[in-house]
Amino acid sequence: MAELPPADEPEPAAIPIEGVLDLHAFDPREVPSLVRDYLEACRERGILEVRLIHGQGTGALRETVHAALRRLDWVEGFGLAGESAGGWGATIARLKPIGG
Repeated sequence: MAELPPADEPEPAAIPIEGVLDLHAFDPREVPSLVRDYLEACRERGILEVRLIHGQGTGALRETVHAALRRLDWVEGFGLAGESAGGWGATIARLKPIGG
């Protein structure tokens, strides 16, 4: 019989891999590994442009996202999204293809 997680720990949520990740619902401490894992999954599916929604707020979450992106050598580049894609509240990351 499969073991259930303790009642006080929620089950991990499945995140659809479609090239857009909204980070509002996640604990900021999880964001660096979440961004890395999500971008890896996107690359595996050939999705090479990803929108990361961090909100405008104080800029702390945006800087956490940007710091995570800087550490990944397969991130070709990134910048704030255009106004129609979230402006200061989102970052567009361009990824290098696997094997590229």
